[in-house]
Amino acid sequence: MALNLAIIGFGEVGQLFARQLEQRSEVEIAVYDLKFDDTELGPLLLRLAETNGLRAATNSGGACRGADIVISAVTADQAEAAALAAAPHLAAGQIYVDLNSVSPSTKRRVAAAVGPSGADFVEFAVMSPVEGLGIASPILAGGAKADALAERLSALGMKITPVSTEIGIASATKLCRSIIIKGLEALVVDLGLAGQKAGVLPAVLASLTASYPGMDWAELIRVMPTRVTRHGIRRAAEMREAALMLAEMGFSGALSEAIAQRHESFARATAGK
Repeated sequence: MALNLAIIGFGEVGQLFARQLEQRSEVEIAVYDLKFDDTELGPLLLRLAETNGLRAATNSGGACRGADIVISAVTADQAEAAALAAAPHLAAGQIYVDLNSVSPSTKRRVAAAVGPSGADFVEFAVMSPVEGLGIASPILAGGAKADALAERLSALGMKITPVSTEIGIASATKLCRSIIIKGLEALVVDLGLAGQKAGVLPAVLASLTASYPGMDWAELIRVMPTRVTRHGIRRAAEMREAALMLAEMGFSGALSEAIAQRHESFARATAGK
């Protein structure tokens, strides 16, 4: 029995997931991205969709109609807007999945936007970089239909672990992890810049290795700045969601805001280099 999927957001994650899932003979995929209407980027994205055997919809509704599962893979700051655009075209029996890295309160607002349509809502939290692993990236799921959806998509090669029927548990787990991972990336960026400028990087790395022998600091210095260059803008939006989560808990989000600013500024400064 064919599974009809819609993926809203045809960026890095959307493209990778669509390409890998489309290889399954029982899956048919429609994709949509706001950039389809961009005079410069649109033709490139549409050609990419066609090359990979995907149906490129002209709007969000065109992608959602007829889909069993709709996956939102936009940027963190567009998660709620994407749900509001899709909601009028959803109906009972469909499942709307938000896999964007947003705060628990944003996930709940997305669920509220979908609610009147009668469609079910499931939150996803991707717990590793998708590059390399693709659809096999570990994902936490939450919502009333999380178990059933996990069983269905895991049969296609996805690695989904339901964690709660309550919306917000999966996303809170993700963002708490991100405070460490994205924070470490921001620290490593400044360590590399300052250590090289002062000519002390080898000595610093030797000291760090002695203190934390389980970590390959030289590899982190090599890899992490490149990740920030490529993904810093998107990760900055994620860390602002982490700051929002902390503030709503009654804690300071200042550190997460600073991490967001560093990711964004470094990514913009190194773009094209």
